[in-house]
Amino acid sequence: MAKIGAAEITLAPTKEIATALVKEEAHPYAFHVSGPRNVASPNWRDLINSSWKDPNHKRTVIACFIQAVYLLEIDKQENRTEESALAPKWWIPFKYKLTQTLIDERDGSIYGAVLEWDRAAAMADLVLIRPSGAPKAILALRGTLLKSSTIRRDIEDDLRFLAWESLKGSVRFKGALEALRSVAGSYGSSNVCIAGHSLGAGFALQVGKALAKEGIYVDTHLFNPPSVSLAMSVRNIGEKAIFAWNRFKSMLPSSSVTQTSDEGQKITSPAGFKNWVLHFYGDKTSSELKKWVPHLYVNNSDYICCYYTDPAGTVENNANKENSGPINGQVAAKLFVMSKGKQKFLEAHGLQQWWSDDLELQMSLQNSKLISRQLRSLYSLPAPQKTPLQ
Repeated sequence: MAKIGAAEITLAPTKEIATALVKEEAHPYAFHVSGPRNVASPNWRDLINSSWKDPNHKRTVIACFIQAVYLLEIDKQENRTEESALAPKWWIPFKYKLTQTLIDERDGSIYGAVLEWDRAAAMADLVLIRPSGAPKAILALRGTLLKSSTIRRDIEDDLRFLAWESLKGSVRFKGALEALRSVAGSYGSSNVCIAGHSLGAGFALQVGKALAKEGIYVDTHLFNPPSVSLAMSVRNIGEKAIFAWNRFKSMLPSSSVTQTSDEGQKITSPAGFKNWVLHFYGDKTSSELKKWVPHLYVNNSDYICCYYTDPAGTVENNANKENSGPINGQVAAKLFVMSKGKQKFLEAHGLQQWWSDDLELQMSLQNSKLISRQLRSLYSLPAPQKTPLQ
């Protein structure tokens, strides 16, 4: 009886552990549950033909790294141990390692992370050199996390963008800029990437633009970047009012009447609005700026980012080409649009769609006024001097 009792005593915790393991394996954020299915780890074949040269592979892996940042904060909030942590599973298969976490000093939350190529792990799998196209370091930034520990500061930055269309006043902007400048200094800007989702994409765009102004061009990938702001809406109303007024005046007998721009330059109706836009953007565009062309991944069913493809804010729309900027064919951004029909908001705004097997993307040519507005401060810059980071 004692042996039976002893057996019963040892079996009970064993069952509990087994149940816990099964529960852990079924966690919705576990890599093998919700991660990509058809993306292989680097292997010796990458020495000949790198998977990173495939845009779909690159987009998928970068999206996984952003998911890892979300999970770093979730792991922290749920007090997960190193053995039970969810986040590492999202970078280990791709032979990267965590070298830095970005902490928001206001609430202690993790909002970003620097992942670097793990040479030792790659060597163990006979990947002797870093595959062509694989960045040496990636700065990934998460978006809003609706958890009690993070929601306050996340929403605070969401409102900051909504009100002013700028995130420069946030401590996260300063932290991300310092981290990106540091890794670009260590590895060279051509070997570094910055990426973000939702609010994190807003930070990535503005941090990348800040470095571009310094002549440091970093590969930039923005998933569901925010495009809605009260400031932008007010300006849109103003632009439409000016356009309507000019159209009205063009129908009057004295259609050649002139008007004055903010800087005192006279422009003539009915082409006045077009000339005003050209004057607003400036006509001095350096070819050097083509070195920084952010990638935007948007879903038309996501009202947070859909205005990047709003027909009212574009001049033309042709499939399978790059986006042209407003001046002299300047490439402003590469815009990839999800074409999956009408979706619910949470699905359309989610990060998981960007590594799904049935992903259908279109690359569009659009003279997007919204993209131009986001990047307009770069168009009139003089040609930047080459730096040691190039």
